[in-house]
Amino acid sequence: MEKQQLVTVVSPNALNLKGMKASIKLTTLALLLLNTFTFKSNAQQQDKKFKDGLKIYLSEDSSKYIKATGLAQIWIRYNDNNPGSTIYGTPKKETFDVGLRRVRYQIFSQVSTNVFFYSQIGINSVNSLSARKTGLFFHDVTGEYLVYKNYFTIGAGLSGWNGTARFSSSGVATILGMDLPVVQETTNDVTDQFVRKLGIYAKGKITGFDYRFSVSNPFPIQNAIAAVATLPATGKNVAYFSTNAPKLHYQGYFMWQFFDKESNQLPYMTGSYLGKKKVLNIGAGFAFEKDAMCYRNANQDTVLTPLKQFGIDVFYDSYLDKTKQNAITAYVSFLNYDFGPNYIRNTGAMNTANGVNGNASFNGPGNAFPLIGTGQVLFGQIGYLFRKDLLKSYGTLQPYFSGLFANYEKLKDPVLVYDLGLNWIMGASNSKISLDYQSRPIFNSDINGNISESRSARRGQLVLQYQLAF
Repeated sequence: MEKQQLVTVVSPNALNLKGMKASIKLTTLALLLLNTFTFKSNAQQQDKKFKDGLKIYLSEDSSKYIKATGLAQIWIRYNDNNPGSTIYGTPKKETFDVGLRRVRYQIFSQVSTNVFFYSQIGINSVNSLSARKTGLFFHDVTGEYLVYKNYFTIGAGLSGWNGTARFSSSGVATILGMDLPVVQETTNDVTDQFVRKLGIYAKGKITGFDYRFSVSNPFPIQNAIAAVATLPATGKNVAYFSTNAPKLHYQGYFMWQFFDKESNQLPYMTGSYLGKKKVLNIGAGFAFEKDAMCYRNANQDTVLTPLKQFGIDVFYDSYLDKTKQNAITAYVSFLNYDFGPNYIRNTGAMNTANGVNGNASFNGPGNAFPLIGTGQVLFGQIGYLFRKDLLKSYGTLQPYFSGLFANYEKLKDPVLVYDLGLNWIMGASNSKISLDYQSRPIFNSDINGNISESRSARRGQLVLQYQLAF
C-alpha cells in the first residue's frame, strides 16, 4: 500500500493571526524592557538628587539645590546655685536638671546662580522652669543676590550678619566648647531675636580679604520676652537701654584669611574644623547704635549715649598630620565695650533658678553672673583633637579649655570664668558628647555700693551635653 502523505493546509488568515500574536509578544517584551530601564534610570536619578543627605538638586550640574538640616543639643546638668537662689520661693542650694539648650531646623536653597534663600527655625534654653509648650520661632529668614562674583553680595531679612568679633555669629553645630562665647553676643534677646535683627547686609571675599557689613532695626526693649531693666527714678551714672524708639544699628566684621578660605555662605562661623582644614585668620569688627543707652547725670538729667563696640581676634585651626587628622584649635579676642557709664548685665544660660532671697549676692539666681558690661574683655579658648579613630569605631576625643577675663567699670574686681571640657566626637559634628565644668565668681555689694568678688564663694556647674545633627 502506498503511504499517504498528510498535507496540512494553512490558510492566509491563520498565518496573519500567528504573526499578530508574535508581534504582541515582542511589543510587550520591548515595553517591559523599556519600563525596567526607565525605572532604573529614574531610581539612579533620584539617588543622585539625594547624594548629600537631605539635599535635592535642581540642576544637572548640582549648582542649584534645596537642602534641609536639623540639630539638637540636650543638657544634663548639675549646678551649685548662687547664694540665696529659689524656685518659686523654695530655697534651692543646688539643681539637677535636663534641658534643651538648642533645637534648630534649617532650609536653604540656591535658587539660581545669583539668588540664595536661607531660613532657620528652632527653640532655645528650654528647661523645667520654662513656659510650657514653647513654640518654634524664626531665627533667620533671608534672601540675597550675588552682584559680582564672590566680591559683592547683598541681602535682607532677619539675619545674624553681626560685627564686633568672630563668634558674634557662631555656628552652633561646630563650637569648640560646650556652649557659645555668649560674651560676644552683647544684645542677645535685649534688642534682637537671639542675636538676629531685621535689616540689610553686604558681604564678600576679595582674595584673602573677607568682609561683612549690616544695617538693621533693633527690636524695642518693650517687646522683649524677659523684662529688660530700665532707667530708675533716682541714681546717677549707671546706664540702661533706652525706652525711646531705637535708631539704626550698624555692624561690621573684617578678616584676612592666610591659608584655607572659609565659606561665607551663611553668617555663622565655625568653631572647629576637626582636622579638615588649615585656617589662620586675623579679624576686627565693630557695632554702633546712636542713643541706644541712657543714664542720669549728677543733676539727675537724662542723658542719651551711644552703644559702641570694637573687637580684634585671631583664629587658628589646623591639622598637625593631614592623614591622622589630629589638630589644634585656638582662638583669642580682645573686646572693648561701651554701653555708657557702669552698665552691667547678669545672665545665666538656661537659668536653674528664678528667684533669690534678699541681697544674697549681686549675681542673682541660679547660675547667673556679670557677663556683659562697659569695659574690656579678654576671651580665649584652645583645644586639641586626637587622631581620627582614636577609639576605633567609637570616634575620637577633643579636650579643651576656655577662659573669660573681663574688667568692667561697675565692678571693683575682674570677672574670671573658665571652662574645662572634653568632646567625644563619634561622628564629626553629627554625634558628639561633651562634658564641661564651669567655674564662675560670686559678687556682693557693700553698704557703700561697691561691688566686689567674694573670693571664697565661687560656684560651679557640670554639664553633660549630647549633640545630634543631620
